[in-house]
Order: sequence, then C-alpha cells, then structure tokens
Amino acid sequence: MLAYTFRRLLSAVPTVFIIVTLTFFMIRLAPGGPFDLERPLDPLIMANLNKAYNLDAPLWSQYLTYLGNLLRGDLGPSFTRRDFSVNDLFATGMPVSILLGSLALSLAVVLGTLLGAFAALRQNTPVDYTIVGLATFGITTPNFVVAPLLSLLFGVVLGWLPAGGWELGNPAFWILPVATLALPQVAVIARLVRGATIEALRSNHVRTARAYGLPTRVVVGVHALRAAMLPAVSYLGPTAAGLLTGSVVVETIFGIPGIGRYFVQGALGRDYTLVMGTVVVIAVFIIIFNLIVDLMYAWLDPRVRFD
Repeated sequence: MLAYTFRRLLSAVPTVFIIVTLTFFMIRLAPGGPFDLERPLDPLIMANLNKAYNLDAPLWSQYLTYLGNLLRGDLGPSFTRRDFSVNDLFATGMPVSILLGSLALSLAVVLGTLLGAFAALRQNTPVDYTIVGLATFGITTPNFVVAPLLSLLFGVVLGWLPAGGWELGNPAFWILPVATLALPQVAVIARLVRGATIEALRSNHVRTARAYGLPTRVVVGVHALRAAMLPAVSYLGPTAAGLLTGSVVVETIFGIPGIGRYFVQGALGRDYTLVMGTVVVIAVFIIIFNLIVDLMYAWLDPRVRFD
C-alpha cells in the first residue's frame, strides 16, 4: 500500500502542473486586468503598478516566475488587497472554510447514512417514499436558494440565529451555513446508501449471515452497511475537497471570510494570484481526498488489492 500511495502522489505532480498551466493562461486571456477601473488610472501610475507586480514582463516570463514561486510555497501577492499576500489571506480563510466543511461533511455522512439505511430497511413503505422524496428535493434545490430561505426564516422572521456574519467562538453563526452546505450532501448520500444497502441485503453473504441467526443490527451494521458505503465513499472524495476548501455561494451569502468568498472577490477583481491560489489548493485537496477514498476501499472491501 505504501508503494501504491507513493506512485499516486508522484503521478499527482504532472496533474497539478497541467492544472496550474491551463488556469494561468486561461485567466490571463480573459478581458480586463486587476487595475482596470471605471475611471482609468494615470498611464504613469498604471505603468508603475504593472512593473511592481511584474505584469509588464512577457507572459512566458510571468509564467516561469509564478512556477518558481509556487515551488517555494509562495502563492504571490494579492492584486486587489494590496497589503496582503495570497498566503496571508489563506492563513485566515482556510481555517474557517475547513471548520465549516468538516462540520457539514460529518453531518452529511452521519445523517445521510442513517436515513439511507433506514429507508432501505423499510423499502416500498411510506417511510421509504418520504425519505426518497425529501432526498430528491434536497438534490434539486441549489444552495443559492436554500441559503437565503434559511437566513430569512431563522435569522430575520424568527430571530433565532444570526442571519449572516461570522464569529469563530460563537457556534450560533455556524448553524445556518453548515446546514446549507450539508443538506444537498445528506440527500445524495441517503440516495446512494439506500440503493447500495438494498442491493447488499440481497447478496449471498448477507443471506448467509441471516441464516446463521445473527441479529438484524449485526447483519445490517457490520455486513450490509459496510458494503453499501462503497458508492458513498466514492462520492465523498471530490465532495470533501469542495466542502473543506469553502463554498463560493454559502460563504458569499452569509458573509463568511473563507477562501470561497475570496475566490469570488478575486474573480470579479481579476486578482490573478488569488484565483490561481484557490485553484491550486482545491486541486491538491481533490487529489489527496481521492487517494484517501481509494485507500478506504481496501478497508471496506477486502477483495480490493493494490499492486
């Protein structure tokens, strides 16, 4: 397994390189620049800014400079937040996004697994139909609809929770963003676990376990549910990366200072380095979590082997 992990990490290097290269040139080809304003700057000031940020150099030179800085862990200065580097912004925004993403992911896995297994055990009953219907509604309802509704209901109308903002030491500010992030994932995981559990309950090894007289909780919890988690685990790889690196919609609506919100601000302000840094971080997270998912397969399914 160690050899497999090493090969996967080694193969991730060209993947990240391709992502960085494509993103760098695509964002530079977009119209506009970080210093383009409604009221144009004085040409001398514009020239000084371009020189200060190395934007007056040829594009290939800017690319090589960025790669060199990236290899040293330097994501560059922010063009729109002149007093901060991208590393500084991520140092403050990443813990917030990781906290929200971790809470949302944990809630989605636990609640989605329980609902999916419960629906599978009561297949074709009103309980099953209700869970499937709610899951379908949760999948088809986007975050930019759920977030304002939750904020309006619980923050404005009822006044139970803050409608927006962020305080790290106050869990009340976490509830609505976490719920908004978790609800679609709960729905997807519930559907995946339900279908996989129904299939697992009909498998030969589960029938054998029942024939030996094992309790239902052991048959479902140890034998059926372990096999049923494989589709959900496959789904959790990119999902975990997306949640832990911040949700663009949720962080923007609730005014949360995570890297998802920084990404939106960087894209609107043509902040090249901020957008590039966000893409690099998300790519690394996706690669790492996909590797973790592959390793978990061997634990969940003993038939899986790594050559």
